[in-house]
Amino acid sequence: MSEKPVTIRFDDVGYTVGETVILAGLDLGIYEGETVVLLGESGCGKTTTLKMINRLIEPTSGDVSVRGRSTRDWDPIELRRSIGYVLQEAGLFPHFTIAENVGVVLRLLNWSKERRTARVTEMLEMVGLAPQRFSDRFPHELSGGQRQRVGVARALAADPEIVLLDEPFGALDAITRTNLQKEFASLVHELGKTAVFVTHDLHEAMLLGSRIALMDKGKIVLLDTPENFAKSEQPLARAYLDTVQL
Repeated sequence: MSEKPVTIRFDDVGYTVGETVILAGLDLGIYEGETVVLLGESGCGKTTTLKMINRLIEPTSGDVSVRGRSTRDWDPIELRRSIGYVLQEAGLFPHFTIAENVGVVLRLLNWSKERRTARVTEMLEMVGLAPQRFSDRFPHELSGGQRQRVGVARALAADPEIVLLDEPFGALDAITRTNLQKEFASLVHELGKTAVFVTHDLHEAMLLGSRIALMDKGKIVLLDTPENFAKSEQPLARAYLDTVQL
């Protein structure tokens, strides 16, 4: 993995709100084509870390760089349009059809209607939603799992190098969630995307991560492969491992 270039880098990043320290001294390099899972309980700083990558949040100290360029030097709109972003509950526009939702970034990028239509069709097929059945539907007509598939299709439509995912499967039932986790892992590997995935679920982290960054109180306390994580004696890692049967 270390032979590949670093796509995202955090250099001594801190973030405070008033007197509250959210992140402190965060150092992390994310390599091209890997999936790094930010694992931790609520309030540990994982979502703040994720949002710094597409400049939804800016560090109060240190620097975050994407493709060798500080996020402060990026136009934030240009940066965000170049990064796929998947939220819990998909974050779809309720009054847009499924096709319009998948193609929204393509429209902002001034793709022609014909090119958008072809790409939307391709993406819906890729995530297992038949275009002839789903293109003209609206989000409320889909199940939770189907909406998440649309969210993934939208995030990948413009073929971004980087995909950010903030607990995208957390609200789904166990069977749907497991199916989508496996499909996503296969899809990201097949497409060679660099992905950063936020979760508090150890099973999800072990399934999806090339490496797992375990966070606690605004710091990374362990960064390792799933195989090594499973053998770790780090106290918080052990606390996670002791609660599940891997």
